[in-house]
This record gives sequence, structure tokens and C-alpha cells, in this order.
Amino acid sequence: MRTPIVTVLLLAAALGGCAGAQEQPAGPERLTVQVVATLPHDPAAFTEGLEFAGDTLYESTGLAGRSTLTAGPAGGPPRTTATLPSPLFGEGVTVLGPTLWQLTWQDGYAIERDAHTLAELRRVPFQGEGWGLCHQADGRLVMSNGSSRLTFRDPKTFAVTGGVDVGRDQLNELECVGDDVYANVWHTDTVLRIEAATGRITGTIDAGQLRAKVNATGAEDVLNGIAAVPGTGDFLLTGKQWPVTFRVRFVPAPA
Repeated sequence: MRTPIVTVLLLAAALGGCAGAQEQPAGPERLTVQVVATLPHDPAAFTEGLEFAGDTLYESTGLAGRSTLTAGPAGGPPRTTATLPSPLFGEGVTVLGPTLWQLTWQDGYAIERDAHTLAELRRVPFQGEGWGLCHQADGRLVMSNGSSRLTFRDPKTFAVTGGVDVGRDQLNELECVGDDVYANVWHTDTVLRIEAATGRITGTIDAGQLRAKVNATGAEDVLNGIAAVPGTGDFLLTGKQWPVTFRVRFVPAPA
């Protein structure tokens, strides 16, 4: 009678081990980009933030004394431009209906603006650096500062309401899509897809072919700019001082 009991126990343990293994989260999905269109982009734009609101594309650019915020059609000349006074260095931007937030890098301010005229409404101080910014469906802001942490902020007051650690630093320009956050990783050709609630990386997107297409060889001419195209599964991707913007789809990477 002892042998059958041992066999049953071993079988139960094996099945339990398999069940536990199946509950482990899958590793990040490996993706690449499929280019579906190429649009002109200002080659002088030191792109730090990119986001659609309807059919209007907002772009925030950096460099002290040269930082701007523009709004207009994708691939066309801007309809509206705001220039940041020196020494402010523009960073990420996100649009919340009639207003928007634009980050500054090391200046310690988030600038709230009228989304139509781009006129400055107020400046709200914050601690640390500002890199990327986006917002979720409930209006919650998601901000990066170059570390591995995403910080959540109140859309009205800009106060910190929480955050998650992603486990990968140099998180830069952000795009919120549903429950996910897409993040450029500075000085790489990689975009991460992150589960906002947990910080878990669910996808890694290799966009290296885009940098090769524009022959970007400068140390700072890196991929940095991601905007979901409304009503589609497409994204716009560009980089700092790139002459073009790519409309792409994220597709499975070759095995």
C-alpha cells in the first residue's frame, strides 16, 4: 500500500508545481516597428514631448534659450507656437481638454497652458527633474524623471499621488494608452510598454531601424518622441533633431 500513496503524493506535488509555474507572469513581449508612413519633421526640433489631442499634434522641444511648444497638424507647419523664456528647458507635455501641462527639465516648474492659444496660465513647482509626461483616462498624470520610477500626479494641483518602480532607469518621453504607459529609454532605440498599475514591463519595442533610416549619428540625436494616433493602433515616433517622423505599428519581432 505504501507505493501507491507515494506515487499519488509525488504526482500531486508535480501538478502543484506546474500550476504554480503557470501562474508566473510571462516575460515582456518582443516587438519591433513596421513603418506605414513617413512625415516631415523640423530637423532643428530637440524633441522632448509629443502628444495628439484630436487631430492636433503638440510637440515640446528642449535646449535652454531654444525651447518651444507647438501645436498643429502632424507633418505640417505649426498653427501655434509658444517660446519658453531662457533659461527654461522644455520637456514632456500632455493635454487635458482645455489646458495642458508642459514640464521643464531642471528648472523645477510645470507650466500649465491654455491648450488652444498655448498661453501660460501658471507655474507649479515640483521637486527633482522633469522628463516625460502623459495622462490616463481618469486624468491622472504619469511623469518620468530619468530614473526607474513613474510618478503619479493630480491633474489639477500637480501634487504627487503615488508611483511605481519599473526596474529600468532612464525612462524618458511617455505616452499613456489605456492601462499602459509607453516609455522611451534615453540613449537607446528601445520603447518599453509598462503596466501602469504595477510597473511591470509587458513589452520591449526595438525601433533601431528608424535611427538607421535617418542616419542619426550624433550623441544626442536619439529616439525621443512617441504619440498614439487617435482612433488607430498606430503611433508616431521621432527623435531629437530628426528630419522625419515615422508613423508605425508595433508588431512581433522576428524569432
